[in-house]
Amino acid sequence: MTSKLMLGAVLAAAMVSAGGVYAKPDANQLAAVADKNRPEADTKRDADRKPAEMLEFAGVKQGQTVVDLIPGGGYFTRIFAKAVGPKGTVYAVGGPPRPSQDPSKPAPTPAQDTIAADPNYSNVKSIHAPLTGGLSIPTQADVIWTAQNYHDVKNVPNVDMLAFDKSIYNALKPGGVFIVLDHAAAPGAQVTNTLHRIDPAVVRKEVEAAGFKYEGESKVLANASDDHTKAVFDPALRGHTDQFIYKFRKPK
Repeated sequence: MTSKLMLGAVLAAAMVSAGGVYAKPDANQLAAVADKNRPEADTKRDADRKPAEMLEFAGVKQGQTVVDLIPGGGYFTRIFAKAVGPKGTVYAVGGPPRPSQDPSKPAPTPAQDTIAADPNYSNVKSIHAPLTGGLSIPTQADVIWTAQNYHDVKNVPNVDMLAFDKSIYNALKPGGVFIVLDHAAAPGAQVTNTLHRIDPAVVRKEVEAAGFKYEGESKVLANASDDHTKAVFDPALRGHTDQFIYKFRKPK
């Protein structure tokens, strides 16, 4: 084997072992990110969050049913809506709306409700339910996605993580995928409620226990300079934590 071929083989092996993202986002995925209706506050975060690469890794396509589990401000909800198109559906699933902190003022409208009411995202359906009850949607999904939230579920009082993960398994079509993106903690560290991080090995163990098959990892949001000792909200690190993205598949 020539030195050039040997180098190519070594690089290919390294990429596979790293579980990186190899395929480029397609035109539909790029167009979803380029959606002009997305708020500027979201588009400013694209360089750090790499949404097109996330769509490619998750395999989000036109016509699919996608769940954005615990959507927060809806950063990914809007992108998913455009990626699945008018024949697809996005379920934005979050906990019960928060009550008003000021009795004289109405409670703020959750972002997922605002997006669902926007005619530009008419394929978005908003669902509110306690996380302790697991995930329940009207039909089975092709993709269930949760970003920077799995560690928060661990902090919910009386939550049964096995039951929670099994509810996600049951909500997927055979062959469907569950994507978990979260802030990495040091191996063995239990800091979900302090640093808001989680040991990736814990996620993999729990999700596989629910019946999923681990399929791979994307390292596009990895950050080797993060030593895992700071809270994710630390100004010196916020937006640039070491993050893992795991793909699990429900067997057909």
